[in-house]
Amino acid sequence: MDSVSFSSLAGRRENTSYKATKGVISATPASAATKMEAARAVKDVSPHEFVKAYSAHLKRSGKIELPTWTDIVKTGKLKELPPYDPDWYYVRAASMARKIYLRGGLGVGAFRRIYGGAKRNGSRPRHFCKSSGSVARHILQQLQNVNIIDIDPKGGRRITSNGQRDLDQVAGRIAVAI
Repeated sequence: MDSVSFSSLAGRRENTSYKATKGVISATPASAATKMEAARAVKDVSPHEFVKAYSAHLKRSGKIELPTWTDIVKTGKLKELPPYDPDWYYVRAASMARKIYLRGGLGVGAFRRIYGGAKRNGSRPRHFCKSSGSVARHILQQLQNVNIIDIDPKGGRRITSNGQRDLDQVAGRIAVAI
């Protein structure tokens, strides 16, 4: 069998990746190598891009219905005004679904801590304050109604197989678009 050093192969082409498996060396163009390794899971794509794409997917599908109070409610007692974005409910739902996908067992209390922040007390010092539990509970119930998440017997919520497939499909579409 001929032995070929990788240093001599590296000089042939700049845009080629070389792979040695059991004595066989195969050369594929770098663009093909990256397409074969395309992201297929939620962990592989940017969180910002995923939440943006999944919130648009939730809005398009029409499965999640907006409550009447979304335009007037604050997302926590630490906030002074309601969100400016009219689609904030879908964005929050997408973010919560992603967090449950990555780390199951999260409930209302965990999401209150995750989306909490510093409450401004005027001239007094700032202190941490939890976000609204009602908003988190309502979104979890909506995601549960459309079979994206389910109640975990150990506590909190977990992703269902349908939810995992749905989130992975959106992540795969993002990977192909990039």
